[in-house]
Amino acid sequence: MGHQRQLISNGNPMEEIVGFSRAVRVGPYISVGGTAPVDTNGKTVGVGDVYAQTKQCFEIIKAALEQAGSGLHDVVRTRVILTDIDNWKDAVEARKEYCRDSRPVDTIMAINRFVNPEWLVEIEVDAVIAD
Repeated sequence: MGHQRQLISNGNPMEEIVGFSRAVRVGPYISVGGTAPVDTNGKTVGVGDVYAQTKQCFEIIKAALEQAGSGLHDVVRTRVILTDIDNWKDAVEARKEYCRDSRPVDTIMAINRFVNPEWLVEIEVDAVIAD
């Protein structure tokens, strides 16, 4: 018997235009796409502040996981994507607040830039709902 596929949206109009979801759940597996530090109006939160931006990414991720019937406790992998690798300590400090109990594996990487130059970080997570 196949697993149901559940698409989780946070109402971003681009989701339908471009064809993506905030998160996708198939059975116990949930993948949350690259999550930018924006508020509900799409405005950047914490301009110039990696710590504040990382927290905002995790707040959006937390809401998406909860919408999928899960939560931060089910996270098995995080990816911290930065525009400047020298910002890693501030990003990891913020990540720690959301991942201290579940202790998922982590990758930290840097890229040249994001779609919006105000974004200093994006976060991706994968979660598995344990039996």
